[in-house]
Amino acid sequence: MGDILVGTCSWTDRALVGSGWYPTGRRDAEGRLRHYAGQFPVVEVDSAYYALPAERNSRLWAERTPDGFVFDVKAFSLLTGHPTRSAVMPPGLPADARDPDVLDEVWARFTAGVAPLREAGRLGSVLFQFPPWFRPGAPAEAFLADTARRTHGWPVAVEFRHPAWWRQDQAGRTHALLARYGMAAVAVDMTQTLPSSIPPVTPVTSPRLSVVRFHGRSPAWGSGSKEDRFRHTYDEAELDEWVPRLLHLAGQVEQLHVLFNNCCADAAVRAAESMTRLLGPAAAGPAAAVGARTGERAIREGGS
Repeated sequence: MGDILVGTCSWTDRALVGSGWYPTGRRDAEGRLRHYAGQFPVVEVDSAYYALPAERNSRLWAERTPDGFVFDVKAFSLLTGHPTRSAVMPPGLPADARDPDVLDEVWARFTAGVAPLREAGRLGSVLFQFPPWFRPGAPAEAFLADTARRTHGWPVAVEFRHPAWWRQDQAGRTHALLARYGMAAVAVDMTQTLPSSIPPVTPVTSPRLSVVRFHGRSPAWGSGSKEDRFRHTYDEAELDEWVPRLLHLAGQVEQLHVLFNNCCADAAVRAAESMTRLLGPAAAGPAAAVGARTGERAIREGGS
């Protein structure tokens, strides 16, 4: 069975910092990360979606975390077809993904930004979360092909936000498409009451990695504020229903990342703590010697 790494989709979220979860004396940038990495073995860098990651920060993250700890870095918004504010673009570059020169430069800067994590064996995956309007079809397949070309040799995970990708008539083609590029499919837990709800399927498209992201089950997913969309406290029964599925996934891959995105106050870290407890010995501890099996190291040892 592969390693199961449980964590959250941010360690710097303002609501988490203000919740009191971080102890006194550990609330500066370095202290927060060191404390978090003492509790969990994986975290998602969601800030990389909003602004290009900086090499210096990636180097500091690697230095401040123990061996075996990994970062799943969310791809910058321009690289997934999301609207991008001009204010977060590098000086002189417009937020225009249709300009090939702009796109090449943004890719180069993103690649440089995650390089210290790759070099340190700390890059668990790069998460490409595509927008709700990214639907199955030739344009999307061409976009994925270009993404695969640019990320050759990286551990990549893909989350679709349009439900058609995993509906019965399309799921087989989606599975084959991701498997062709060695991209890990992201399974999600979310409310199932909306037309935009992603079905809770758990496809395995890469032998190296599987990712499950828990978004909470708020009915305001498609309409409310950020707080409304992610405001959900998982109870033990909701988590426990996932345990057999997570164990089954872990039996098919080298590493499984379980990440909680219900980022209101300390709800995500509490859910991650509960899931770790429910998984028992199957869940890797924060200081587990799992570095030799991280997604990035597996890529280096096994080829692309």
